[in-house]
Amino acid sequence: MKNKLLYIEDDTEIATWVREDLEDRGYEVTWLGSGEGAVEAAAGCSLVILDVMLPGLDGFTIGQRLKKEYPAVPIVMLSARTSIDDKLHGLDFADDYVTKPFHPDELAARIEVQLRKAGAAVSSNNVLKLDHLAIYEKDNRIVNEQTGEEIILSGKQFHIFAYLLRHMGMIRTKEQIYEAVWNESYLDGDKTLMVHIRHLREKLELDPANPVIIQTVRGVGYRVKKP
Repeated sequence: MKNKLLYIEDDTEIATWVREDLEDRGYEVTWLGSGEGAVEAAAGCSLVILDVMLPGLDGFTIGQRLKKEYPAVPIVMLSARTSIDDKLHGLDFADDYVTKPFHPDELAARIEVQLRKAGAAVSSNNVLKLDHLAIYEKDNRIVNEQTGEEIILSGKQFHIFAYLLRHMGMIRTKEQIYEAVWNESYLDGDKTLMVHIRHLREKLELDPANPVIIQTVRGVGYRVKKP
């Protein structure tokens, strides 16, 4: 079965040769000239290739929406922007960042790497074990293995936890988490995120007063420890 790729690029000339090259390599490619309809088009796709400069909403915004909707689907960003700030912004949610101009062999190699990673997760039944939790990433399910009960998270709780899982072991600031989940600028002193983290711990931790899964790094932010 062919891997289905979603390719979002507004430059028709670039899009044509990239799409033809990828199809020659055996991929099934859906091409969009803007981010409109991207969330719907990504359903069933194995990977998304996403340009930064798009008409309407930019690639960063589209990519964040796609990652929220399909956290297990790799995203490869394409951009002529080479500054470290742009790369870090992209890698905040994307799995790889390729600068233009690029050779088609390089793009194909990077796609293969991401598909292998995703395939390895699927082949291991896509289960992440964190202490007493079994996290079924493909099904967006979390089970307490001590009780066998499924843990139900609210939408915001799920997106916060998914964001921390994507950056496992890495400290993320309150600003980074808030802006990634709410798509709004963080206002200093806002307690919204802290309240959601507290409720999240009440559901996930064996002892919410002494959390071991979602750790607070005092004065900086939060992280999910590596298993």
